Amino acid sequence: MTYLEKGPCQPYEHDFPRRPMGNDNRCFRKEWFSEFHWLEYSIEKDAAYCLHCYLFKPDRGSQGDGHIFTKTGFRDWKHKKTLKDHVGLFDSSHNQAFAKCTNLMNQKQSISYVISSQSSSQQQSYRTRLTAVLDCTRLLLMQGLSFRGHDESEESLNRGNLIQLLNWYAARCKEIKEVLFSNTPGNDQMTSPSIQKDLINCCAVETTRAIINEIGDSLFSILVDEARDNSMKEQMAVDAIDAIFSTHGLSISSLRGQGYDGASNMSGEFNGLKALILRGNPHAMYVHCFAHQLQLAIVSVARRNCMVGDFLDVLAIIVNLVGTSCKRVDALRTSYQANILEKLNAGELTGGSGQFQEMSLARPGDTRWGSHLLTVTCFINMFNAIVDVLENISEDAVHSDKKSSALRQMNNMQDFEFVFSLHFMFEILAITDHLSQALQKKDQDIQNAMRLLNLYKCALQNLRENGWDTLFSRVIEFCVDRHILVPNMEDIVVVKGRPRRVAQQVTYFHRFYVDLYCHVIDSILQELNDRFPETTTELFTCISCLSPRDSFAAFDKDKLLRFAQFYPLDFNSEELLLLRPQLDKFLLLVRMDEAFFNLNSISCVAQKLIETRSSCYFPLVYRLLTLALILPVATASVERVFFAINLIKSDLRNKMGDIWLNDNLVVYVEKAVFKQIENETAFSAVNTLILVQGANPCSQRD
Repeated sequence: MTYLEKGPCQPYEHDFPRRPMGNDNRCFRKEWFSEFHWLEYSIEKDAAYCLHCYLFKPDRGSQGDGHIFTKTGFRDWKHKKTLKDHVGLFDSSHNQAFAKCTNLMNQKQSISYVISSQSSSQQQSYRTRLTAVLDCTRLLLMQGLSFRGHDESEESLNRGNLIQLLNWYAARCKEIKEVLFSNTPGNDQMTSPSIQKDLINCCAVETTRAIINEIGDSLFSILVDEARDNSMKEQMAVDAIDAIFSTHGLSISSLRGQGYDGASNMSGEFNGLKALILRGNPHAMYVHCFAHQLQLAIVSVARRNCMVGDFLDVLAIIVNLVGTSCKRVDALRTSYQANILEKLNAGELTGGSGQFQEMSLARPGDTRWGSHLLTVTCFINMFNAIVDVLENISEDAVHSDKKSSALRQMNNMQDFEFVFSLHFMFEILAITDHLSQALQKKDQDIQNAMRLLNLYKCALQNLRENGWDTLFSRVIEFCVDRHILVPNMEDIVVVKGRPRRVAQQVTYFHRFYVDLYCHVIDSILQELNDRFPETTTELFTCISCLSPRDSFAAFDKDKLLRFAQFYPLDFNSEELLLLRPQLDKFLLLVRMDEAFFNLNSISCVAQKLIETRSSCYFPLVYRLLTLALILPVATASVERVFFAINLIKSDLRNKMGDIWLNDNLVVYVEKAVFKQIENETAFSAVNTLILVQGANPCSQRD
């Protein structure tokens, strides 16, 4: 208020310095002060600014000349037109800021003044009305539903969820009916788009504040992922993370873990997000998302084998070809159902509850957990139906290229190499699926993840040594049932693509067992050994020593001391000396106290220390447990958050702005936190927003 009362800084008597611009030396013109009343000039920086935008500029990114008139300063004295363009049209950023300044100066016209001058009954009506709107807003937010309708006139049947819900509320509550719509001034309905956004923003702000207050001064980690919403815009940026830290007063010095999906722009060694954060805090240990590493290791390594690469390419082509139209999808389902009925009638299959449910083909994605397994499974179960559809396309398609493509892919499917690769990849992915699903659980910890990873390696090694005969027999049976030619494994096969005079001649057995089966499994095992250790292998090994399984059988004091040395900011030299005897006493406690028997995870140990108040006696050990639990091992929770974008920013709401989208997502994702926030807290936040904005009740804003 005081800043506005003084007005913009306009030093008319100043000798404005000239600077070379093009062929002339130019300077700021003092006549501009009279023409643009909002303009102010900084003598120190030799730059012009906008007083109103500096105070109240809405966050619209690069709109309204970006930060030229608020941060960087305007110095292009050659182009006066930029000043006029800055003002813009009626609803420009500048005019919105100017309106807020004007409303703030006209206190007697502000909502806060009007409310304070109202009678007690009027104030009570306002409070009841705002509470009713807040109740409906909370319900819609927690369900992820839209607010607005296409036509909100009284005669419309599509007035939007908020107004419809308020009408329903008023019809069942006399007190609410008396303060809504017809009994309320038109500029105080509290249902306009701007009011809705303000209410949602207040709910999001209070939810975020509750989370930040819960964190307090504690250590924390961050999980980041990038995703495209329905507008195909990436919803992750380094600037966004910096904004979150600065807005909520989070210190990067308290960061102890960071986890991403492994994309190059996030985990890059030099310029990725991982590297940028490590420069500011070398103790923010980076953990590559285990689930993403597993998926990428298997798919990318398997693709390096020429036969598997060709198989996956053919798989994708067939999925696109068969799933191009609804007609082909329906034909696929019809053919699949007919095949099932035929086998049931012939006694080849036994029916049961939940069996033979409707299936469909989905395109596999290299970074989507389980997508390849789903596609391969559907191909095995729907093999005959897919061949039928391809045959129909080759006969009935209008375009010749579709016919030839369908015929070519049908021949590919009925080749022994394709069938073998199909069943082989099923074996590989089926072993992976259990581990992949486990790594996506919210309660996953590093110790358990490492145990599961070792289990998966053993399963792969067992498949390598003992699985060939079973797999080969299954493939032979599959081919015989479908009249697919099975080559003699002792015959010589000439590798395609080579001139015959230098072609490599090997037996079919060597090609499928050595070049495909053994080669792929060995490559995946090698990749897992190379990829997962990285620089954090020792860290994981140390953390696993805190496992409570088998009466803390893995407990190793030396490794736990090494674990503490990874965090010099949390354990100084004196505390490292005190940690050793404290670990000895802690081990005695957990092996004597029944409260610590039969625990399954590190998190359970930390909880028991709190419940038994033993954390006070073992503060350094509890600090170790905290650091172990902070490190993320999967970004599954972040994946679930970004999946919510598809629910909030649907095709019908694809123009939703970033701020409004963020506010909706915060409340929808953090339902448990938002549910604990009382209406009184949100009510106070709304009134605070009104005071800050200085809204004018005589405006169109209702």
